[in-house]
Amino acid sequence: DTKNEGMHDEELDDEMGVAVVFDDSDEEQDSDEDSEVDEVVEVDERSDEDSASDVVPSSQMDKGEGADLDDGEGGQAGGINVHDIDAHWLQRQLSKFIDDADASVQIADKVFSVLELQDVRECENKLLSTLGFDMFDFIKLLLDNRFKIHACIRLKRAQSDEERRNIEADLLADPSGEGAMILKQLHSNASAENWTKDRMSQMASKARREAKQLNNMKAAKESGTFVEEEDAALTTEGDAEEAIELDLDSLAFKEGAHLMSNKKVTLPDKSWRAMKRGYEEVHVPAVRSIPSSDEKLVPIADLPEWTHAAFEGMNKLNRVQSKMCKAALFSSENLLLCAPTGAGKTNVAMLTMLNILGQHRKGGDESLDLSGFKIVYVAPMKALVQEVVKNFGKRLSSYGVSVRELSGDSSLTRHQISETQVLVTTPEKWDVITRKGDGRAYTQLVRLIIMDEIHLLHDERGPVLETIVSRTIRQVEATQEPVRLVGLSATLPNYQDVATFLRVDPAKGMFFFDHSYRPVPLQQQFLGITEKNAFKRFQLQNEICYEKAVLQRRNSNQMLIFVHSRAECGKTAKALRDLALERDNLSNFVREGGATHEILKEELETVKNQDLKEVLSYGFAIHHAGMVRSDRELVEDLFADRHIAVLVCTATLAWGVNLPAHAVIIKGTQVYDPAKGKWTELSPLDVLQMLGRAGRPQYDSEGEGIILTAHSELQYYMSLTNLQLPVESQLIGCLPNHLNAEIVLGNVQSIKEAVDWLSYSFLYVRMMRNPSLYGVSTKAMKEDPLLKQRRLDLVHSAACLLEKSQLIRYDRRSGSLQATPLGRVASHFYVSHESMATYNRHLRPTMTDIELLRLFATSGEFEHIHVRQEEKMELSKLAARVPIPVKESTDEPSAKVNILLQAYISRLSLDGFVLAADMAFIQQSAARIMRALFEISLKRGWAQLTKLTLAFSNMVSSRVWRSQSPLRQFKGVPEIVARKLERKSDIEWSRYADLPPQDLGELVGVPKMGRTLHRLVHQFPKLEVTAHVQPITRSMLRIELTVTPDFEFDVKVHDYAILFHVFVEDVNGDLTLHHETFTLKSVSAEEEHTIMFSVPILDPLPPQYFVRLISDRWLHSHTVLPISFRHLILPAKFPPPTELLDLQPLPVTSVGNKAFVSLYENRIKEFNPIQTQTFHELFKTDHNCLVCAPAGSGKTVCGEFAILRMFSTESRGKCVYIAPGEDSAELVCEKWKKIFTDLGVTVSKLTGETTPDLKILANSQITISTVQQWDMLSRRWKQRRAVQAVSLFIVDELHLLGGHEGPTMEIIISRMRYMSSQTEGKMRIIGLSASLANAREIGEWMGVAPKSLFNFSPKVRPVPLEMYLQSFDGNSFSGRLLAMGKPVYNAVTRHSDRKSVIIFVPSRRQAQLTAIDLMTHGETLGRDAEGNGKNFLGKSVTSCELEGFSNALKEPALQQVITAGIGFIHEGMIEKDRTCILDLYRNGSLGVLVCPFDMCWKIDDTAHLVIVMGTEYYDGREKRHIDYSIADMLQMMGKASRPLVDSNGKCVIMCHTPKKEHLKKLLYEPLPVESHLDHFLHDHLNSEIVTQTICNMQDAVDYITWTLLYRRLTKNPNYYNVQGTSNSHLSEYISEMVETVLGDLEESKCSEMTDEGEVSPLNLGMIAAYYYIQYTTVELIASSVTAKTKIRGIMEILSAASEFASLAIRQGEEKSLRILANGLTHKLPENSLYNDPNIKSLILLQSHFSRKPLSSDLRSDQSKVVGESIKIIQAIVDVISSNGWLKPALAAMELSQMVVQGLWNKDSVLMQIPHFTKDIVNRCEAYEGEEPIESVFDILSLDDEVRNDLLRLPDHKMADVAVFCNNYPNIDVSFEVHDADDVTAGDAVQISVQLEREMDEDEMVDEASLGKVSAPLFPKEKNEGWWIIIGDTKRNVLLSLKRVSLQQKQKLKLQFMAPDEAGDYELTLFCMSDSYLGCDQEYSVPLSVAVGDSDDDDDDDSSHSDDE
Repeated sequence: DTKNEGMHDEELDDEMGVAVVFDDSDEEQDSDEDSEVDEVVEVDERSDEDSASDVVPSSQMDKGEGADLDDGEGGQAGGINVHDIDAHWLQRQLSKFIDDADASVQIADKVFSVLELQDVRECENKLLSTLGFDMFDFIKLLLDNRFKIHACIRLKRAQSDEERRNIEADLLADPSGEGAMILKQLHSNASAENWTKDRMSQMASKARREAKQLNNMKAAKESGTFVEEEDAALTTEGDAEEAIELDLDSLAFKEGAHLMSNKKVTLPDKSWRAMKRGYEEVHVPAVRSIPSSDEKLVPIADLPEWTHAAFEGMNKLNRVQSKMCKAALFSSENLLLCAPTGAGKTNVAMLTMLNILGQHRKGGDESLDLSGFKIVYVAPMKALVQEVVKNFGKRLSSYGVSVRELSGDSSLTRHQISETQVLVTTPEKWDVITRKGDGRAYTQLVRLIIMDEIHLLHDERGPVLETIVSRTIRQVEATQEPVRLVGLSATLPNYQDVATFLRVDPAKGMFFFDHSYRPVPLQQQFLGITEKNAFKRFQLQNEICYEKAVLQRRNSNQMLIFVHSRAECGKTAKALRDLALERDNLSNFVREGGATHEILKEELETVKNQDLKEVLSYGFAIHHAGMVRSDRELVEDLFADRHIAVLVCTATLAWGVNLPAHAVIIKGTQVYDPAKGKWTELSPLDVLQMLGRAGRPQYDSEGEGIILTAHSELQYYMSLTNLQLPVESQLIGCLPNHLNAEIVLGNVQSIKEAVDWLSYSFLYVRMMRNPSLYGVSTKAMKEDPLLKQRRLDLVHSAACLLEKSQLIRYDRRSGSLQATPLGRVASHFYVSHESMATYNRHLRPTMTDIELLRLFATSGEFEHIHVRQEEKMELSKLAARVPIPVKESTDEPSAKVNILLQAYISRLSLDGFVLAADMAFIQQSAARIMRALFEISLKRGWAQLTKLTLAFSNMVSSRVWRSQSPLRQFKGVPEIVARKLERKSDIEWSRYADLPPQDLGELVGVPKMGRTLHRLVHQFPKLEVTAHVQPITRSMLRIELTVTPDFEFDVKVHDYAILFHVFVEDVNGDLTLHHETFTLKSVSAEEEHTIMFSVPILDPLPPQYFVRLISDRWLHSHTVLPISFRHLILPAKFPPPTELLDLQPLPVTSVGNKAFVSLYENRIKEFNPIQTQTFHELFKTDHNCLVCAPAGSGKTVCGEFAILRMFSTESRGKCVYIAPGEDSAELVCEKWKKIFTDLGVTVSKLTGETTPDLKILANSQITISTVQQWDMLSRRWKQRRAVQAVSLFIVDELHLLGGHEGPTMEIIISRMRYMSSQTEGKMRIIGLSASLANAREIGEWMGVAPKSLFNFSPKVRPVPLEMYLQSFDGNSFSGRLLAMGKPVYNAVTRHSDRKSVIIFVPSRRQAQLTAIDLMTHGETLGRDAEGNGKNFLGKSVTSCELEGFSNALKEPALQQVITAGIGFIHEGMIEKDRTCILDLYRNGSLGVLVCPFDMCWKIDDTAHLVIVMGTEYYDGREKRHIDYSIADMLQMMGKASRPLVDSNGKCVIMCHTPKKEHLKKLLYEPLPVESHLDHFLHDHLNSEIVTQTICNMQDAVDYITWTLLYRRLTKNPNYYNVQGTSNSHLSEYISEMVETVLGDLEESKCSEMTDEGEVSPLNLGMIAAYYYIQYTTVELIASSVTAKTKIRGIMEILSAASEFASLAIRQGEEKSLRILANGLTHKLPENSLYNDPNIKSLILLQSHFSRKPLSSDLRSDQSKVVGESIKIIQAIVDVISSNGWLKPALAAMELSQMVVQGLWNKDSVLMQIPHFTKDIVNRCEAYEGEEPIESVFDILSLDDEVRNDLLRLPDHKMADVAVFCNNYPNIDVSFEVHDADDVTAGDAVQISVQLEREMDEDEMVDEASLGKVSAPLFPKEKNEGWWIIIGDTKRNVLLSLKRVSLQQKQKLKLQFMAPDEAGDYELTLFCMSDSYLGCDQEYSVPLSVAVGDSDDDDDDDSSHSDDE
């Protein structure tokens, strides 16, 4: 029985229902990846095993989740003992959270009533809204035990025995059996004896458990590892593996990068040790290298020529580069290069880059496809990043490749990143970018990642590299798009492990070069200092440095001494100078009077740094980042020129500047680390880099590296530099944070996936290699060789920590891991889970500055910051100077953090080096943490805190307090000026903009600054905002903001875009009701912008809301707009929906008549409940009806009932069915033709051409029309009998009254109602619609009685629908779509049950991308045990069977995806491909169909699952993304309904987070429909004036009263800007509206109005109404055309028509249009904007004439423009003719021919013929026969052989040519001037013209096909039209014009007035085609005019050509 299949009782409302599950990932096994499902709930997740067993044994009854079943313990965390629950249990529990006793009583009652709810999701939502997130764990407890708690409290609250008995009876009757168990427990445990037993067993089990834990801990201590607990249960996705929670902190390496896993150092031969006073010295000799004889160096000339530019100035590669050249440049293998510093690794990186460039070289022109790739170079230090950018930027510039830095403080804009090919970044920055989903738009273009210094893995920053690499490798596996990984590192012992980690093939990509490859061999000296006294140690170090320096100077060598702080540089240099002076040894360093001495003396004058000044002349120098650039460069140059003997410097010199020296001393290895708050050892990275500076390649045979360190550290540094310190992984220490990032990204969705993710890490490689170091015992290794269990324990432990911090939801039973909003914030802002837990606990909505800073200071990031004794005094001084009071004592670390942050913002200078380091560290984290706090408060809707945290994050980044002048945010404002401005606090900031420059100058007392200040004030971001507010329902308000930038946008100051936050706050400013972002781009900085959104209306109605626009980066850029509700009138309450009655479904035989029954019996057996309930009213009565039900409810059949009723009561009845658009009309027409043909009923569809449409209407019983076609036809209903004869009028999709077609739909219904009241015939009106909120008013307007109105709830569906709503964060539209990729795949696999799926996407391009993504995910993520990927083919189909279809398809992407069972369609697709895909989908071969959202009206197909991927599309005209209309959404949802096939449908909607609540409301509730007729009244009133339905103002007002608009004005007055609901308000509004519209029509010369209010049509109005074009278009034509206008001018007028203003501009289309525009025949008008639809239509028209190939989207747009153009051109001709101009009229007619044939008028007429190309035309023109070939007729007259030789076309194409040539019109024209001899001046002249089509006599004439135009490039069917014109070419006067359609023969008369002056005139008769080029004719008409009589006849000008 399919009816009940898959139906979940708890999810469906009765039999007909919609189970709405918001945030689907709540209840699914593996949550959706970046689904930014910002859930409000965590659903009670019951796995399949649980829900299968209805009865739970009583022994398990008291246990919560995770209770240990063996223990038999009832009181565990998850479960509650029934005896503990009494009547006040809830109050007691709540009092732990709520101090106020009364409040806890009230909330307890609320909670009690919520627990009664049956639906677990609803219960959870209500609990969350009642209790809030803070009581998350308590809510979980309540949900797990809700039945038990509710039952026990009910029992305990019972007032009488009888009430108690009734409750017990209810419990016993509970179908789940839970009630009975609760009673049993209550009774069984009631005796004292049982109670004692129970307590004893609990104590025993507790003792057992504690003993077991003790044993485990003891065993762990003994073995040095952890023993798995046997019964700690965790099931991950069906695998019953058990995980134990490990203490990750104890497993992490405390020493970090200083981890010394090497126990014993082995030094090379000839090494020696010596003990000296205070230190031990160890010497290690240099390793010499002897190159082998066959080692060849690769000359640059041997490389491909195009690569030479990158190696300018080099002749050949060095040894290392030569060995690697083949692998690096000519293969794409992953590489690992281990080589000593200075071995030339940079050039190897360059070779790998050139490999990528080579892959993207374009064939012929040698240029590069720069948009096709990105290269990422990851360098560990910022200094190195800048060095690399400089180096590669210079070397790659000749290729046009852009190299940019992307590091912590140099963020690039989206635009800059898109233009950059090589991004040089730090590991952390790249991690952040790849963590965020919206970065994927460019990260997916990355083809090469180079990781420099990959031995950084050993450092505490190593885990970042691990996650980057593992993320990249997994991405490559998932997307199948190759990314090459290249690792460069110093020499390390376990390089094989790093190679394994990087997935390097050892045979092809692993290269290891030992120290012998160092360009200069290094002799090492290690000095371990044993001296304990700090002062003596310092002296000793200086002594040693001095001695070593003197030694080096004796050999004239230079020396670098590295120290670890800027202050130490000066101190050391001075100490060395003093020792030299003291020992009289200065001559060793600089010779007195020598050249060097003179140079140093000379340079001394330019030096700024005081320390450098003091030592420079003695041959010593210092270098650090704190010096000015000129000083640093001077020192570098002097050292390079060997004038400086000893240079004392910091590590920046080692990283950023390549200055080698013979000897390098590292003076001490202790460096201050603010992150740890203590002195730590140098990182191995730094040590190796510093030693790399020893030895100058050109001059030295060897270099010397000397390390001074503590004696205890000797072994570590000797291991490090002698290849004996293996690189280990540091990942365990920060595993939770990195796991969270992967969960947020969606890469890990379950514990099983997390275990898999860990296998990609370096940690896993090292655990396998050295298990004991990572706490894995030998036994565990033997039992589990792949360490799966260990990985499970690790990720389980990390997940538990994350869950405790509320960053994820971890369901231990199913193993699913799901990110929470907090988790997303932590990942995106790089905040640790410990900090997030702190914020979560302590954040409050009303925090002040003081409290916020205190919370900031407690962040986990600062836990290692301590207060030292020597800092206290300085901190106390600073505390007195900072603006925000610090309450804690300065002894507290949190006070130190707080003070230093404030000092940083205040720009205070610090004395202590350590304090300065601490401040730098705090400042680096501050902006990030404040941003995180901002996001948290934003997600919680706390308005005050949101604004405060945003302000603080900007204060940190700009170092300006809120109380300071906003101008401080500009660079270069002098401090004195800023101070003066701040003193003028009496002048408000907003007033500065009004002050002129001189006033500003005077204000600060510096007149010169006036201009500058004026410029800055006007560059400060400022917005003007106005709001238009419309109530949609009583609980929802639509706000439309108009934002106007009111400042000067300067790209140098503001970058290319400024981000603003739009907040809507409640009246108190406590709650954020809505938030979205708005980006102001430089290109549109002058324009007005519109922002539309909906906000809830709070109950009771507040006095006002506040809209705030706050800049994301600029303090004080803040606009507030209060929206007052004082005069707000909320719409009337909506009546309840019609109840669906529980009726017996009617069999199809109910329609009675056998012929009628036969229509249905093959399709269905019985009618569905909706059809059953409406049947009587539709089929048994003639009442007007309105049926509103959700899409997919079978409403079309309801329409058929009414048609059958019509046939059974009046056999000659006529039905008109109105569909909203062409596509849906087409679908219904096809369907009804199949159905009704058996009844002998003619079903036809209107064409849009008036004359044929009138015939169709007269001859058909069922006519199908679009809204516009019927409006056009019914305008003249008074003259058209066929329109009056309609007896049944069905309007479908009535809910579109609120949409684009709505006003026209409203007019035609009003018109038909009015017509029905004015004529004798009774017409029945049937409306079909989605569920409407205000159906009653619409029914009344349509004349529907209450009992004929059926408005069912949206939840009532014949096929119940489950709805899942998933929301995604991220401001970037493309980023969100990318983030949806994997969730779409997950939704398909999870919900489709191998049934059909339709996915709706925003655009054609996205359809293609989504189909490819699905296929890729299927191949990678969906692999089965055999390793085969998942496909989506139908059950009985194989991919081989589809290959035949695949080859027949034209679109390459389709061929690719179809074999995986996926198809996509779009509008621009060729018909054959589309039909093939739809047929395959319908017959079940394809399981998934992807299509753009607007195709939902064009396909008649349904599916089991519908996914709406994104709910907005890009509108290029508005330059923003616009939401789908709700009608589109309902139509898409309705596709998830397959009656008789499925028992339920499913719909997954993926949307942007801010849109979620709004969508939830609109999709789940009936749709409120409002009229928009007030905005579109002009054209409708104009048409009624022309038909004289409206003759005066009063008629117009009466006309309005027939519309829906009139009825809605009183129901929702504020929506229409009506101020009240009284009659006077109403009449005033309508009169004003009518007056305005008639005034506009009069102004545009379409009608005229007398003072008495009489209205009459004018010529322009008649033209607009006749051709069905907008009055604005006619006005434009009349004002633009002149007597001299040529074809080009008319073409521009045509393209500017209002009809084309709705043409879509898609994303990125402006670029394509610009390229097309460059090749146009006529250049565009100046200042043309490519996002202007009218400019687009001009480009498309010209491309049509030039027959340019276009993309499929532009092709479909071109069809619209071309198809719409003909009627506008005809209107242009009429407007010109009424002005009496001949030449412009002829030009317009030629343009008509050009449009139909797609040719320029200058082109050969032969090009009209199908299949004719330029070559064929050239052959024809070159033909030298008797007659030249100039026209189409000449082709016909050729001999067959000659013709075949010239055309060379196959037979089927020849047939097309023959058809065209035979159809080409050959018209005979004859004419006669009446009374030609008797024409007098000013007299009426009449000419008779006869047209006759020449045809073969023996040819059979088919009347219907006569005059059909053959035009392959014209998108519609067209009949020939002819203009017959009399004109005077000399005077450019058009005298008379008629337009005719010609069958075989046509006679007509032309009348005009003879010229006023007598004389002989040469007039011309033109016969002009509107469709073919080259068949126009002209004849000379001589006319002699005699002198007329004095009394002139009445002027009788030719009337407007208006025949139909």
